[in-house]
Amino acid sequence: MRAVVLVCLLAGLARADLFTAIADLQHMLGAEKDVTSVIDQYIAAERDRLDDLRSVENYNFLIIHGFTSFRYAHEYVHRNAHAEAVGPEFVTNPINAYLLIKRLTSEWKKVENIMLNNKATTFLKNITDNRVKSEVKFPGEEDLSGAAIALLRLQDTYKLDTLDLSNGIIGGEKVSNKLSGHDTFEVGRAAYNQKDYYHCLMWMQVALNKIENESPATVEESEILEYLAYSLYQQGNVRRALSLTKRLAKIAPNHPRAKGNVKWYEDMLQGKDMVGDLPPIVNKRVEFDGIVERDAYEALCRGEIPPVEKKWKNKLRCYLKRDKPFLKIAPIKVEILRFDPLAVLFKNVISDSEIKVIKELASPKLKRATVQNSKTGELEHATYRISKSAWLKGDLHPVIERVNRRIEDFTGLYQGTSEELQVANYGLGGHYDPHFDFARIANYGLGGHYEPHYDMSLKEEKNAFKTLNTGNRIATVLFYMSQPERGGATVFNHLGTAVFPSKNDALFWYNLRRDGEGDLRTRHAACPVLLGVKWVSNKWIHERGQEFTRPCGLEEGVQENFIGDLSPYVNDP
Repeated sequence: MRAVVLVCLLAGLARADLFTAIADLQHMLGAEKDVTSVIDQYIAAERDRLDDLRSVENYNFLIIHGFTSFRYAHEYVHRNAHAEAVGPEFVTNPINAYLLIKRLTSEWKKVENIMLNNKATTFLKNITDNRVKSEVKFPGEEDLSGAAIALLRLQDTYKLDTLDLSNGIIGGEKVSNKLSGHDTFEVGRAAYNQKDYYHCLMWMQVALNKIENESPATVEESEILEYLAYSLYQQGNVRRALSLTKRLAKIAPNHPRAKGNVKWYEDMLQGKDMVGDLPPIVNKRVEFDGIVERDAYEALCRGEIPPVEKKWKNKLRCYLKRDKPFLKIAPIKVEILRFDPLAVLFKNVISDSEIKVIKELASPKLKRATVQNSKTGELEHATYRISKSAWLKGDLHPVIERVNRRIEDFTGLYQGTSEELQVANYGLGGHYDPHFDFARIANYGLGGHYEPHYDMSLKEEKNAFKTLNTGNRIATVLFYMSQPERGGATVFNHLGTAVFPSKNDALFWYNLRRDGEGDLRTRHAACPVLLGVKWVSNKWIHERGQEFTRPCGLEEGVQENFIGDLSPYVNDP
């Protein structure tokens, strides 16, 4: 009965989705301090009883199985001291964040098991009460899985070596402590649960290598071998799968599946290739996510940007925007990033103090970002968009109202039909896969439409804005409110353009052509954040009200060469 009560208490604290926003992880960081404190108090209260009951045999049993209160107290104190020394930036490192979540999920469960064998109820209740009082969310199994999958996403996107990553090395730089054999095993198991045998194979192999140097091993060899053998089989390495399964049967003769799997692999080989050296491991990455431009997208995220076309190279420039009365007093710096289609960066258009206010207003409202199901039209969570977002009305605070006015000044577009300011904080490996901002549907009125003939991805939002009666999204403004250490670029896959966040600046592009057609070239993505934290806010500007601010041209294919270019004819920059 006591166990049931404790499980209920802790289950009430476990909240999924923490991995989808770094802001939540930073708030959670203090939870480890509670764990270290309560373990110390618990050891002091129970020491006399443990000294009386502990025999040499029992103590050795606990050591072998990793169940000593003193071991965990020391480990938590040591790791928490390191985390506190680093401060909130500790969880902006994806490996640290993964380890933090793992310590507060799987490893904390081991601490629970120790406590449940004695008078732990009071101490666990104190932890529960303190967390409820401080409103600290606690991670669940989904968070552990999400953190592990984030490491795999970062590994693929930025071509990180498995061994380096497990040793806390990113891009040749030591950024975190090493993962233990068990830490590494859990990453591999998360991949296995996703039927991702490509990553499972790599991580289980590293886990197997790590436990060779651990005493005692943090995970049983037999556990690793079963996952590794099956992943090898799935990737076409049947002989190697057989070899590992034979070893599994030898070191764990009572294993429920090992002997049967040996026969299964032998029957599969039918006596062929049973002798001689094992063939090289085949491990091909296979994607089933429908992103046809995956390789180009990831290359841009790594900064592998193709050179600018010669005809545009000498025409890209910076200028001061002064086309409104207010801007004659306070001109805005504009950097033209590309033509055809036009994309610009407005420089220093949001201040640090404004960013602080926006973050404070958004933080309590942050919810996991959703996408619209292309078939049902319902909003839902998706693995291809990992972030949390909040919507801020213009009348919520003078800063929001001021930012909205400024957007109208520097874009020259009417804001009365724009959506509310959306603020987003990206989580572990936070990203948003390639997508369009405009809705791919015909007959929006006002000349704005897009014939539904282009089927690049089934993920795209269709008919998303019809009920708003404001037309399609004509343009996007994206404010960068932080600057990640690495990663987090905004990339336009088909244009070969990558824009890395620069704090206080705003990226701007038109989603629709001058004739109201959706511009397929604006398909873009938010790259995973490798190190650091990414805060952005965006404004989606709609068609209605833009009849005179951005009228149709008189020639087919007419487009802007600068912001506010109303020329009705095609002309070169």
